[in-house]
Parts: sequence; C-alpha cells; structure tokens
Amino acid sequence: MTARLDQARPYALGLFRIVVGLLFTCHGAASLFGVLGGAGGTGGTVPAGTWPGWYAAVIELVGGVLVLVGLGTRAAAFIASGAMAYAYFKVHQPMALFPLKNGGELSAMYCWSLFLLVFTGPGALSLDSLFSSSQAERKREPVTA
Repeated sequence: MTARLDQARPYALGLFRIVVGLLFTCHGAASLFGVLGGAGGTGGTVPAGTWPGWYAAVIELVGGVLVLVGLGTRAAAFIASGAMAYAYFKVHQPMALFPLKNGGELSAMYCWSLFLLVFTGPGALSLDSLFSSSQAERKREPVTA
C-alpha cells in the first residue's frame, strides 16, 4: 500500500498545485477584472495602481497562472506566499490575533499552501517537469557532426 501511495505522490502534488494555482488565479482575476463576483464579492474591481490591493491582485493573477501550469513554480510560489503573508500581517492580523476572528483564513491558507510548493516543487503534470525531462533527453543524445 505504501509503495502505491509513494508512486502516486508526484501526481497528488501536481493536482494540489493545479487546484491552488487555479483558485489563486481566480482570486486575482476577480479583483482585477470584476469577474467571478469581483473584488470582495461585490462585483467591483481594485483601482489600478492602488497599494497594496492592485499589486496583490497582479501577483495573485500572474503567480496563480505560473503555479497552475507549473512554470517557475518555486519562485512564483515564494513570491505569492510572501504576498499572502503580507496580506495577513498588514491587513488582517491588526484586527484580531486569530484568523477566524480577523477574516484572514484565506490569506493564511494560501500563504502556507504556496510556501509548501516552494519546498516540494511542482510535482507531476507541470511545464517545469516537461522542460527538465526534455533537457535531460537532449543531454543523453549523442552529438553528431
């Protein structure tokens, strides 16, 4: 049983990355473009260039897409995780200590989920693994003149 679970680990991690990336992308798209309920569920958008909301939304959109497709996963997840840590400590935590009291559960969950991807990498089904396997194949091929 353990061997089968170990074999499935890269695929489970890949699916985890895809779901987190998709949800993070949707969050950014909602804030920037007013889709999927818009900023804060009101249907509105975050005004362009406003600090920190607009910049966070851009990080959510771009970082979410990169995590979703598994391209530059570790770097994108690191930046996105930092943005969510900032959101938690600057926006939510001053209102109350615990996430359930200050509305910061989503920021905290994204922060730690993305931080996990920094250390685990993208798993299976990613552009990172596709590119690394094609580079490995090129190194194995004999060079002909």
